[in-house]
Amino acid sequence: MEWPKPGDQFQIGQELQQFQKWVEKFPCACPRWLWGSKVNVMVYDPDYMKVILGRSGYGLLLLSGQTWSQHRRMLTPAFHSDILKSYVEIMSDSVRVMLDRWEELISQDSHLEIFEHVSVMTLDTIMKCAFSQQDNMQTNRNCQPYMQAICDLKNLVCSRGRNFFYQNDIIYWLTPEGRRNHQACQVAHQHTDQVIKLRKGHLRNQEELEKVRRKKHLDFLDILLFARMNDGSPLPDKELRAEVDTFMFGGHDTTASGISWILYALAEHSEHQERCRKEVQSLLGDGGSFTWDHLNQMPYTTMCIKEALRLYPPAPRVSRELSKPITFPDGRSLPRGVTVSLSIYALHHNPKVWPNPEVFDPSRFAPGSDTHSHAFLPFSAGSR
Repeated sequence: MEWPKPGDQFQIGQELQQFQKWVEKFPCACPRWLWGSKVNVMVYDPDYMKVILGRSGYGLLLLSGQTWSQHRRMLTPAFHSDILKSYVEIMSDSVRVMLDRWEELISQDSHLEIFEHVSVMTLDTIMKCAFSQQDNMQTNRNCQPYMQAICDLKNLVCSRGRNFFYQNDIIYWLTPEGRRNHQACQVAHQHTDQVIKLRKGHLRNQEELEKVRRKKHLDFLDILLFARMNDGSPLPDKELRAEVDTFMFGGHDTTASGISWILYALAEHSEHQERCRKEVQSLLGDGGSFTWDHLNQMPYTTMCIKEALRLYPPAPRVSRELSKPITFPDGRSLPRGVTVSLSIYALHHNPKVWPNPEVFDPSRFAPGSDTHSHAFLPFSAGSR
């Protein structure tokens, strides 16, 4: 079989088109040379994905082993269905603030760049739901430096991955991009530290502390602050900040990306947008708000959301370094130490998995549809 050659690289901005060509030629996986002899294996077959994601790996985003297991047990209560139900009203209120702002802006201009607005709305939501923050991030512009730092870091990570010389930490940190990366990290960490400091201050108030202790379910940050290690000590500051960093970024950025692409897909396909609008209006009338019970009463809107997430997955790729050899169902295997890139974008655009993958077709997700358990992975899968 002929594999992509080290010289078969792509121009910046053309990665996705190149991925699609490789998927058509190599339907399960292919090696991708990055620089010199450095290579990783790009995987986009659902059976391959299932084997890799079925293993315990680095998480909750970057932890592993006993530490990961301990943190996972500690944080599981934060995702109990009862506490998630209570968040629906908060989410609806945050969306309403954003839509009111949109009404004001479109009266001044017919064009609106939505991603920044959606990002601030999702950050506002996660701050209220998971971090007990009462300030409205959408009207308080203090979050702007943090939002810009996150945007910079995403671009810098992609840029570093394309540059051979930047793989050396010493060289990278001496470059202008490396210094920008360091500055952006500092801004992001300062925001996180401020959130933690503010909550700790509130919990020193006896009345607030008793109110929290009476809660049936604690939110994400309170669980971390009340948590105790095996020796009875609080969670170390470094681990506390790492969890808050991860959840704050993951809880707003990928969500904002997903929502923005869903709105884009519906705008591109007005007939589906209209069906969704009628379905929602039949539930809410002219001025109602969503409740938890409404969420399973919108089958067509759900189908459209899933199809948009298939075409435009918010997390297009995740990587794993194999800690031990792995064998796939077809008998092929990879040795320990290989870096595997699970291309969710390529999986979702694999014609072997999804016929006519570039066509927006919500019927793929109609109730009763028979799809592979790992054919649709907009937010990855496996142990968290």
